[in-house]
Amino acid sequence: MKKMYKITSLEGIHARPAALLVTAVTPFQNDIKLTYKEKSVNLKSIMGVMSLGVKPESVVEISAEGPDVATLFQTVTEVMLSNAIGEEWQEE
Repeated sequence: MKKMYKITSLEGIHARPAALLVTAVTPFQNDIKLTYKEKSVNLKSIMGVMSLGVKPESVVEISAEGPDVATLFQTVTEVMLSNAIGEEWQEE
């Protein structure tokens, strides 16, 4: 399963948003990847997430496999929205 998110944070995904996302997904047993500009990293790795240098207004893809993917994506979406990091995005 995969979803696209548009980053709405004025700073992009820097240390605080990266930490919030990593903390939210770490309890899940899923393999979860964050892809930006054709480079993918483990979303459970704060260093990996920060290494992407995701800029404001960028679109990222989050993909996951394994158990509870629906709950995982619900959690990711809630963290994105409640912390003003990003919002779900669909290609037009």
